Amino acid sequence: MQARVKDVINMIESFFPLHLAESWDNPGLQIGSHNNPVERVLISLDLDAEILKQALHEKAEMIITHHPLFFKPIKNIDFDLSEGALIKSLIKSDISVYSAHTNLDAGELGLSQVLAEKLELQDIMPLDRYKKEDLFKIVVFVPAAHVEAVRAAMNGAGAGNIGKYSDCSFRSSGTGTFRPGEDTNPFIGRTGLLEEVDEYRLETVVYRKDLRDVLGAMGNVHPYEEIAYDVYQLENESKVYSMGRRGLLKSPLKLKECVVLVKEALQLKNIRAAGDMEKIITSMAVVSGAGASFIDSAIKQNIDVLVTGDVKYHEAKDAVVKGLAVIDAGHQGTEQLVSDHLCNLLLRASIQKSMKITFISGYSSCLFNFL
Repeated sequence: MQARVKDVINMIESFFPLHLAESWDNPGLQIGSHNNPVERVLISLDLDAEILKQALHEKAEMIITHHPLFFKPIKNIDFDLSEGALIKSLIKSDISVYSAHTNLDAGELGLSQVLAEKLELQDIMPLDRYKKEDLFKIVVFVPAAHVEAVRAAMNGAGAGNIGKYSDCSFRSSGTGTFRPGEDTNPFIGRTGLLEEVDEYRLETVVYRKDLRDVLGAMGNVHPYEEIAYDVYQLENESKVYSMGRRGLLKSPLKLKECVVLVKEALQLKNIRAAGDMEKIITSMAVVSGAGASFIDSAIKQNIDVLVTGDVKYHEAKDAVVKGLAVIDAGHQGTEQLVSDHLCNLLLRASIQKSMKITFISGYSSCLFNFL
């Protein structure tokens, strides 16, 4: 199956929907066409001349970045400047560019989740309640002979996921009545006559992001000309999204030992730490990128140490005074996992959809040199 840019985008946004992004952010298609064919995709943290050079060498038709190419509207494109030259080369080479930023950070399989797993945290949970996904129940009435086909279609489109369980539904039998009116073409019954049919009441749950697809799948296989169904918004505790994660260490460590753990797990030569190096650490919060804004949240939850990047002097000092140690592994250090993570995630998704796409992990040269 020939994949197109829109197919890759649909896969990304099934994991990291755009509604999870911050209001100031600019994720999505940056340059290119949704309809362009794509066989090779390069994934990188940023997009610069070196990444473009690698994309051209790899003959990639698409580049996916974590940091958007455009954060703010641009007023001009000057080919004599580095940004203008980059845009010109991308368009001339017909390379589409897509970015997944804070929506990727907040996703269930986002970077902080990867970071927490990399550090082998136990009992990993969202650090806060950044956003929650609205949950709905769909009730549809189906003739007995078609109930399994309708159930399979709805569950296959994303309905029926509860925690780690999938294909969750309930059905109960009963009798449906209807009288086809003029100008109808009923699947069962005759115009003007009251009909009784053995039917099932089929129920399942669905998150808002999948609601339209599930209703569409239901309509495609349901035999009735007019489908009787109800959609209810639920008050149940639903899926919670967060930019960060919290968890427990496999065994207590001193802060200085946690520093070694972070350096080795992220393969970093140097990181910064603030706090008593002899302090015993049992709980840890992680936020990829710049996560100093989560210091207060970590303190309120009595977490021992926060691992993040871009922490300022006064932010670290305030945290330590309030009992929270801080490990600053750098913005790049906590986010450079993105390339391999997305390559693996999208490769599995493309195989499931029978799409032949090669995903290539882009290299990111270190912005800062430690001398």
